Order: sequence, then C-alpha cells, then structure tokens
Amino acid sequence: MDESMKQFQQSLVELETEAEHLLLARHQVVENDKIRNGNREALTALRKRARTTRTSVPSPFESIMKDIGRSASKPLVKEVCATCGNHDSDERTWMMFPGSDVFASIPFHAAHTILETDQERVDYEAKKLQSYIKEKSFLISEKGALADKISPGVLRSLVALTDKPN
Repeated sequence: MDESMKQFQQSLVELETEAEHLLLARHQVVENDKIRNGNREALTALRKRARTTRTSVPSPFESIMKDIGRSASKPLVKEVCATCGNHDSDERTWMMFPGSDVFASIPFHAAHTILETDQERVDYEAKKLQSYIKEKSFLISEKGALADKISPGVLRSLVALTDKPN
C-alpha cells in the first residue's frame, strides 16, 4: 500500500474509534436518564407519603420566629428536613439500594437522603457525559466530512464493500 492509502486508512480508524466512543457515551446518557427518572419518582413518592412538597416545609428561620413567642424551654433552632417535614423520620420504609437488587427496611429519613445524594451524583455524571459528547462531536466534525477528501460515489462503494470468497 502506498503512503497516502495508509494515512487515509489510519484517519478512518481514528474517526471510527471516536464515533464508537460517542455512541457509547450517548448510550450511557440514556441509562443515566433512566436512573435519574427512577430516583425522581421515588423521591416524589416519599414526599407524598410525608405529605410535603419541595416548598411546603418551613425554613428553620420561619420555625424559629414562630417559636419565639412560646416557652423558652424549647431549643431555639429546630432542624427541619425539607423532605420529612413533620413526618416521623424514624418510621421504617422499604428501599432497594441503587445499583443492586437488595431490599432493606431503613428509616424514612435515611431512605430519602440516600436517594437525594444518588440523584446529585447522577446529575453530575450526566453533565460530565454531555460535555464529553460535545467534545467528541466537535472532534469528529473537526476531522471533516469524508466527502471533501473523496467523492461520495467512492465513499458509498467503500461502505458497501463485502468480501466474496474466490
């Protein structure tokens, strides 16, 4: 093979490798979206069970201001979980741990805390994958379309090549 054909073959191999990495990253984005939606649904179910929404639980400042006029024997700062609200946080709930097939009965507060931290992790990975996809797409487009190096007819024949036994 002459040098230009070896160079052309090498550029095709590199382009194919980059495209394969791009497709794998897109597949991983789809898988992360499935996990993220599952976590979102589970958190919504826990909020319904606790009868709270993201904005319905008063902030610690609001609870302090409400309790100031009352007896001084209560602690001034009362920790209020945004998901639990006034729900009994020690109540046990069943949960399947992320990435496994193990069910366990754990406290309500621990269940939603695990789900929220997993949701943050999956969100971070999704953003990282999106930037990776952008980078790979840009790299593939920077390598240029093959049509400017060879004619579309020749490219079509290269794609349609099949090995025939003699």
